Amino acid sequence: MMRLRRPPWWALLLAVAGAALFVYLGVWQLHRADYKEALLRRYATSVSAAPQDFAGVAVRPPTDSFPRVRARGRYLLDRIYLLDNPHHDHRGGVEVFVPFAVEGETSLLLVDAGFLHPGANGATPTLPALPKEETTLQGLYVPPPPVGFEMGGNALARQTHWPKESIFLDPTELAADLGRPLFPRVLALDADPASGYIRQHSLELSMTPARHRAYAFQWFSFALAAVAILLVLNRDKRRRSP
Repeated sequence: MMRLRRPPWWALLLAVAGAALFVYLGVWQLHRADYKEALLRRYATSVSAAPQDFAGVAVRPPTDSFPRVRARGRYLLDRIYLLDNPHHDHRGGVEVFVPFAVEGETSLLLVDAGFLHPGANGATPTLPALPKEETTLQGLYVPPPPVGFEMGGNALARQTHWPKESIFLDPTELAADLGRPLFPRVLALDADPASGYIRQHSLELSMTPARHRAYAFQWFSFALAAVAILLVLNRDKRRRSP
């Protein structure tokens, strides 16, 4: 049976504090996993919800849900943006975003028209036509695509012809490029096989519930490791007399 000597007070304090911190972080990750799963469930149910008027959620959308909305206005078809290389069916392509002037509003609504596979030899695909006249759109009012670091800075400002293409679409850069403010979210259009666009939208999370749970397991392992290290370092290595 392993015998232990009394550890120094500072070692005991350090081990307890470290284990407590790791347990706290593990529990926090589990809570985040539950929260993300709830978001995904709400997103899934929103797809079949009855559409509501866009004006009711335009400026202050609910933070934890994704309303299905109806908006009337006109596309700015000379100001199309292509988000390069999102993946559908493990193939590259572009997601097409088009500004939409909503009736009676100064701000523009950025519309996710859908995904297109690349053309021959990876060329930019031909864009299926969108309505030129005033039209009514329906879809989910969702957060904009995630933004990351783009080498070389603002790619949109360096392009002089539309459609403009970038690996990120920063709402601030888009608003500056358009010369008009944008609403805080994006309208992801309802599926329409006749449109020519692939509209298989999903909620883009910075971290999935499974990944949160993996991190929780990691933090709990660190807590056990802190206790184990304390025990190992304070074993009484002196042999007992027979």
